Amino acid sequence: MKFSDIAKEQWDELRPYLDTCLLPVTGMTGLEQPHEARIALEQLRDVMDLVEIPFKGRIVTYPAMHYGHGEAELINRTCQSLKGAGFRFVILISAVSLNELECPEADLIICPSADGEAPSAAIVSKAVQALWNGDGT
Repeated sequence: MKFSDIAKEQWDELRPYLDTCLLPVTGMTGLEQPHEARIALEQLRDVMDLVEIPFKGRIVTYPAMHYGHGEAELINRTCQSLKGAGFRFVILISAVSLNELECPEADLIICPSADGEAPSAAIVSKAVQALWNGDGT
């Protein structure tokens, strides 16, 4: 569910069921040409679909942090703030590798491997379910 789909009047009723925030990070630098920015957002959408579609009754997707790559402190503070706002879990998601990102406030980071290979739907599903089950696998 997108953050913009939740009316103020609905939030108190939905809050117990929507305990997970999906925070997209595009990893753009600001040096992208318009067509490169479009491609980056399309790739991000494809990775987000791996979480948003199968888990839509429990996840709220927040606006993307577009120029956050290399901004670990900002991303970490944002995750911390989202938890302070009531989300139990925060999942960072990107179409670029965030494997070097140090973000202890994120409960899960879903992104391509360092060599650019996108995660499979099965791997993403298993990781999200493990997060919710608290088994860390």
